[in-house]
Amino acid sequence: MANSTNLRPSVFDRLARAAFHHKWAVMGTWAIGLAALVALAAAASGQYATRFTIPGSESQKAVDLLTTRFPAQSGSTSQIVFYTDAASPPLTDPALSARITEVVAEARQLPDVTGVSSPFEADGAVSKDGHTAFATVQYSLQADDLPATSAEALVSFVDRSGGGGLTVEAGGQVVEKTEQGGLGPSEMVGVAAAAVILVVAFGSVVAMGLPILTALVSLGGSIALLGVGTRFLDMTEFTPSFAAMIGLGVGIDYALLVITRFREGLHGGLSVEDSVANAVGTAGRSVLFAGSIVIIAMLGLTLIGIPFIGALGIAAAIVVALSIVAALTLLPAALALLGNRVDALGVPLLRTQETNHEKSIWYRLSRAIQRRPVVFALGASAILVALAVPFFSMDTGLTDAGNNAPSTHSRRAYDLLSSGFGKGFNAPLAVVVDTSGGGDDKVAALASALTSTPNVEPNVSIQSNQAGDTTVITIYPGTAPQAAETASLVHRLRNEVIPKATAGTGMRAYVAGATASNIDVTDRISSRTPIFFAMVIGLSFLVLMAVFRSLIIPLKAAVMNLLSIGAAYGVVVAVFQWGWFAGPLRIGETGPIESFLPMMLFAILFGLSMDYEVFLVSRIREEHLAGMNNSDAVAMGLASTARVITSAALIMIAVFGSFALGDERVIKEFGLGLATAVFLDATVVRLLLVPAFMELMGETNWWLPRKLGRLLPRVNIEGPALARPAEPKAE
Repeated sequence: MANSTNLRPSVFDRLARAAFHHKWAVMGTWAIGLAALVALAAAASGQYATRFTIPGSESQKAVDLLTTRFPAQSGSTSQIVFYTDAASPPLTDPALSARITEVVAEARQLPDVTGVSSPFEADGAVSKDGHTAFATVQYSLQADDLPATSAEALVSFVDRSGGGGLTVEAGGQVVEKTEQGGLGPSEMVGVAAAAVILVVAFGSVVAMGLPILTALVSLGGSIALLGVGTRFLDMTEFTPSFAAMIGLGVGIDYALLVITRFREGLHGGLSVEDSVANAVGTAGRSVLFAGSIVIIAMLGLTLIGIPFIGALGIAAAIVVALSIVAALTLLPAALALLGNRVDALGVPLLRTQETNHEKSIWYRLSRAIQRRPVVFALGASAILVALAVPFFSMDTGLTDAGNNAPSTHSRRAYDLLSSGFGKGFNAPLAVVVDTSGGGDDKVAALASALTSTPNVEPNVSIQSNQAGDTTVITIYPGTAPQAAETASLVHRLRNEVIPKATAGTGMRAYVAGATASNIDVTDRISSRTPIFFAMVIGLSFLVLMAVFRSLIIPLKAAVMNLLSIGAAYGVVVAVFQWGWFAGPLRIGETGPIESFLPMMLFAILFGLSMDYEVFLVSRIREEHLAGMNNSDAVAMGLASTARVITSAALIMIAVFGSFALGDERVIKEFGLGLATAVFLDATVVRLLLVPAFMELMGETNWWLPRKLGRLLPRVNIEGPALARPAEPKAE
């Protein structure tokens, strides 16, 4: 049995032994801390946001102006949509019009409603065929600030207002607020799948339960913190689902890496205490390093200049940080408590040992790859490149109610309005005019110039505040909200039409509205994404160069990560934009890829790929430093880590993939993109491409110019010179 005196003390060693000797105090601290966070969240949580702010953008300037001078127009609006089919009388029929008038009168009494315009009193509120009409519901507050009960009251009201041949629906941000996704069955599917994979990986029910327990504890604390964070940050309504997806994936994965190394120590003859120290000093270091890369990448999203994207990055960073802390403190304490009982409740035929690597299928696979490295390198690269092809057709934007599930009120209202009034009706543009500097007599001329612009419908609405210094001109494009022609129209209005019409008048006009805001978000992200990509790649390159003392390893990692991420982008485009397999995945309407998704996926995936890169290459380097040549070190490194990498990847694929089965489109995009990238990274890249490339490069893998080596800090990711678990003797 290895003696603990062979272990050189380090921060990780001291942390592990402290957790071992004070296990009850550590677990008690976690229990008290979690209870305190939940209590704080219950008392101080705010509401998740449904709208985006884009500081410095034209649409944001318009919103700020309305909030100050025209508050009646600054609150959110919804539409109550009325419809009868072609076989029924038109809505102007006396009996139907009387019912609609009653509905409008009752709607004016709903909570937080300041007014409802009757379709029979507003211009253009009844379709030409008379079978579709809408009433605009004006609220005193933005949808984010409305109590949930006010939004639910509108939905309940329209549910009971239809019947007798009259269809009544409701749409708009207030309605979408009631359709927000939260934590639900997707998470449970992912956890159940992870449990099955862990049982197969460990062959023990007890060992299976530990990663899930630590992941759920850290996720619970994270969700509580995010609830409090809504009071300070613009966190979107899908933040809890996003956090659950990331938290379950990395939380279970990090714990899996540590437990695997712990069991390897036990099975190799180390004591329980030394096995805990061994696990934290090796796998724990990898977890801290890889997780830190994820955190840094996610915090980098705050530099984009869009609050909701920065808030998502902060949310992900919080989730990953708590997962790391749980893996380095709570998990070692639990392992100390269980000791050899970690293998209890074993499953027949599934018991595993983390030794005898040279007899594994992974060792044989590595040797097969090393015999034909060029074939495997070219084949794996061809797969990734082929999957990435759709990426070059990616169309980014922000989806709207037209992409919601057909079962939702907002989607049904959207479809009725599009059918009755044209595709552009769901993309109204509010031109907010500041006339405080003069030109109030020129507003009509501006409105005429707007409606004379190609792709603008002739119907227009003009409303001014009581002070007469602010006017809102509402116009409608002739194309759908997500159409490229609509974005071109917004840019043309801002850059050509409005400057020409307001020149010399003293007026200032801003194009706003949900569609214009979405365009501003997309433009802002597009302009800053290359800088963000360069920052993440550059930082990862420098850190990996310092860790592995090599120029080739970080260069390889960057190129291969880009290949796997590009392939994931391609799959997302093929499914959500092109409609491939849209039916089985319940995608609904195809549409653009969310403009923030490529950047978010890049940050997450580049960080997560570091888990496998560090875990695999650090083990290869550990064997190489112990005296093996490059080929033998690669074969042994792959053999000793492939099983855990495959299990970890399967868990992430199960967790992320389960979210692709939910109803919320943006979460489905994240789920499919992350699951695809992890699958490709753990199989095609780590198991095929990396060993093939490292075989081709030989000892050059570890080349670093001396002058550069002296400048770089030394980062010991392999851990101290620990006592190696012995290989079991042949019987």
